[in-house]
Amino acid sequence: MRMRHKKHLDERLERCKSVLLDREKEDFYSLNAQQRNFVADLKATFGNDNPVVLEIGCGKGNFAITCAKRFPQLNFVAVEKLSNVIVVACEQAIASKTENLRFLNCSAENLLCFLPQHSISEIVLNFSCPFPKKTYANRRLTHAAFLEKYKLLLTENGFIRQKTDDIDFFEFSLEQYRKSGFTVSDITYDLHSEQTENIVTEYESKFVQMGKKICACTARMVRQC
Repeated sequence: MRMRHKKHLDERLERCKSVLLDREKEDFYSLNAQQRNFVADLKATFGNDNPVVLEIGCGKGNFAITCAKRFPQLNFVAVEKLSNVIVVACEQAIASKTENLRFLNCSAENLLCFLPQHSISEIVLNFSCPFPKKTYANRRLTHAAFLEKYKLLLTENGFIRQKTDDIDFFEFSLEQYRKSGFTVSDITYDLHSEQTENIVTEYESKFVQMGKKICACTARMVRQC
């Protein structure tokens, strides 16, 4: 079932142009490869060369806004494919006057059409949808096909941070990272039992209240000499 557009969605998104980096056009998949080139100039966008953190699947933007406020020395790009959802995130960012944050309304599979290669220092995957492994594994954001795209986005010392409450998805992700040439560290199956810096997401707070344990890890590319 398709989600109905929020009332006045297009007008609201138009008013968010100051923080909305770009939107995936409705006819995107009818365009040829050359026409799909919407790569942003991130230096011009942010007005500096600060490292860029990419959150894929930002929802209503609470995590991205919190991070951007806490780390003003970094720039943030938060991606959400649902226009109904990202409009709320954009409006919140404008209301909170978050200067070092931009949003991108597109599917994760098309990120290379919107972001420059080797421009991202960190990719954040918070509670991505754990599609069923047997039938929809290729839709999981840690599937090898997505990891190959992330390799092209990450800088030389770039890395991926992941959190999830789904152990099956987490173990699948660990396997995919290693098979795709990443080294994995900071592995935990119970993040909240450890003394570590952690910005809690909205979903995370709900899961912890339900008694669920949070899995987390960091994956870094193994660079070839």
